Parts: sequence; C-alpha cells; structure tokens
Amino acid sequence: MTRQSPVNRILLLLKTEGPLATATLAAALGITGEAARQQLSRMAEDGLVVSVGEGAAGRGRPRQLWHLTATGHNQFPDGHAALTATLLSTLVAQLGAGALDAVIAARETETLARYRAELADAPNLAERVRRLAAIRSAEGYMADSRMLDDGSWLLVENHCPICAAATACAGFCRSELETFRAVLGAQVERTEHIPNGARRCAYRVVGS
Repeated sequence: MTRQSPVNRILLLLKTEGPLATATLAAALGITGEAARQQLSRMAEDGLVVSVGEGAAGRGRPRQLWHLTATGHNQFPDGHAALTATLLSTLVAQLGAGALDAVIAARETETLARYRAELADAPNLAERVRRLAAIRSAEGYMADSRMLDDGSWLLVENHCPICAAATACAGFCRSELETFRAVLGAQVERTEHIPNGARRCAYRVVGS
C-alpha cells in the first residue's frame, strides 16, 4: 500500500502505534483536529476504523481512541492469505503432516543461513537486534526495536505478511522463534502474538 494519502498515513499510524486519539493523529498528520475528525469519520463509514471509549480517569468522559477494524488490518498485505491456507491444507491432506514439517524446516535452514550472513559482523547483541529488525522490516513485518529499562531488548513486529500461514500452522511461528534465538545468540521470549489476538508480535531479548 502507498503511504502518501491521509487515509494510508492514518492506517499506518494505527498499525504501528496502536489505538490513538484524534488529537494525536491530527498532530502526526500536521492537520487540524476538525480535519482529522472528518477524515476519521469517513474512514469509519468505510469500515476501516472504529472509535472505542477507554476507561475515564476520575469523573471525566471516556477517552475515545481510534482502532483499526479487521478491514483496516486487511489493507496491509498478507501474502495471498486464502491461497496460502489452501495450499497448506492440501499439502497436509495429500502428503501428511511430515511434509509440512519438512517445508518449515527447510525454510528455517534457509532463513537462518541468510540472517547469519547479514549479521556476521555485528559487534554486539544491540547491533544484532537492530539489524534483525531492519531485515524483518524489509521482509514486510514492519519491525522495530528498543532497549528496555532493565537492559533487555524489545523486538516488535507490527505486521505479519504470512499471518494466514502462521494461523493455519503454528510451526511457522515456532520456527521463527528458534531462528531468532539462534541468530541473536540470546534468550528470546515471545510476549505478544498476532495469531493469539494481539495487534502485534513482540519478543523480549536478553543476553545469554
């Protein structure tokens, strides 16, 4: 999807930042609050976003935050979702679960080799995490990373371009987690998971 139009910029902000208030979106877009409200109202009519009242502090009115709907999330590519799910189910039906396991294992081997080559000269864990986030972003995962207060790292993926495959077969997600552990040489724990209903996948990375 292109990012120049106000609609796509709002979609991208909600995808990467999570639910946001009208004022926050207006500031990010450099437009007035009224212009932002009008744009969001049109997007709501198109089924792309929905306004949800969050718990009010004290006696105040609930704070209205804009969320992406399922249709809004679907504006981001998902690697031919229906075809992917059909191919996976056909593969298992015709050749058995072992064939799918073999496909996942081969993908893991190729991915691990490629990531290791790209991170080979990274001097430390911090640089490996940053480079991995950049690689994953280039692959469509809209990834980012940051250091947490305890010195560990958070690797975030705001989008999953293989979500249909990951939902159909958890082996893809297990494989990616093992790949991250191997290529980073660190303890990696998944703390948020899109197939389980989270808006993103997130990984806490702790040096060994």
